[in-house]
Amino acid sequence: MSALYEDSHRKLQLEFDTQRLADRIEERLLRRALTDEDRAFIERLDLFFLATVNGRGEPSCSYKGGDVGFVRVLNPTTLAFPCYDGNGMYLSMGNVAATRQVGMLFIDLCSPKRLRVNGTASVSTDDPLLGEFEGAQLMVRVRAEKIFPNCPRYIHRMQIVEMSPYAPCEGKVPPVPAWKTFPQFKEVLPQNK
Repeated sequence: MSALYEDSHRKLQLEFDTQRLADRIEERLLRRALTDEDRAFIERLDLFFLATVNGRGEPSCSYKGGDVGFVRVLNPTTLAFPCYDGNGMYLSMGNVAATRQVGMLFIDLCSPKRLRVNGTASVSTDDPLLGEFEGAQLMVRVRAEKIFPNCPRYIHRMQIVEMSPYAPCEGKVPPVPAWKTFPQFKEVLPQNK
């Protein structure tokens, strides 16, 4: 019995003769706990991609960025990251609240490497870590259940030209994003902003 593959995956693996390879990847690379190397990799990044699913089973994927180390590995099976002010839709956080299922894709675009973490998440307005992240509105904790590296061969090598001035960090007040000044949005912004 596979922890990763269902009938739909197996059908394609059989069609393309990759079932042996897929089984070997699951056997050798899939793990249930984050390693020290995983921790170091995750905590040196300033971005990741978050996949969530709403109550209707519809997927959503979003970019999450912050200061280096904004995702913390609390222990071998738990990660935490802040949710900052966005566009007010709360699609990802609402999906986490509804289904708790998440997929996290960590990519280092400068020295190609990537890691997947799938798990169960919770979102909180009163997590003790919340005060440690300047500008955070919510804190998300993820119980890592399936962790595995991905082949980096299709990652385009890039370099950081400039960190976003909007990424919250201690001692810096981010500028107001331009879209918050547009007439169609300005009148409906939260009163506490």
